[in-house]
Amino acid sequence: MRLTKIQKAVLVGSILGDAFLQKTGSVNARLRFEHGGKQKDYLLWKAQIFPRLFQGKPNHLSRVHPKTGSVYEYWRAQSDASPELGRWRAVFYPKGQKRIPADLSALLVEPLSLAVWYMDDGYYYPKDHNSYLYLGTVSREEAETARVALESNFKLNVRIYDKKRKGFALYFGVEETKKLHDLVRPHMLLPLFAYKLGDTH
Repeated sequence: MRLTKIQKAVLVGSILGDAFLQKTGSVNARLRFEHGGKQKDYLLWKAQIFPRLFQGKPNHLSRVHPKTGSVYEYWRAQSDASPELGRWRAVFYPKGQKRIPADLSALLVEPLSLAVWYMDDGYYYPKDHNSYLYLGTVSREEAETARVALESNFKLNVRIYDKKRKGFALYFGVEETKKLHDLVRPHMLLPLFAYKLGDTH
């Protein structure tokens, strides 16, 4: 199968965010979405973008934190295996672990991709009117690759913020947050994400 422009955009943003591409066999992979208990609509929105891959219903699951004992509820949707997804896995999981690819600027080109990434891993702090896009435990070089991609493709001037044990994040000041929100707002139509745009009262 060949992915459409919209499917590629959602896939790129999802892989950069919370999605997981699982290897199945020598060339195939399948796509897994997992989102919190209150984000079922978001998971369903993602899955319906890929109707040929996601044909079953999502599962409602829960797990217990081993240290705190608190219960975390979440939704999971898992796609059928596909060689096309296997090719994408080779790009983002070159040695079996997820990485930010060196050619990210050629992949992260659509505001829709940025919106999905922000919905997955972005945070807005209304008190300071700034935003963060969390990258996790990537290398400084990978964080710089992400920074350059946002600057070259979306004219966003962001800084790399080292959160030590929690990894790196991209920091958007007040003006850059406004620009970011203007870019992604047309693609963030689910009400549950209004708080990430400062659109709650």
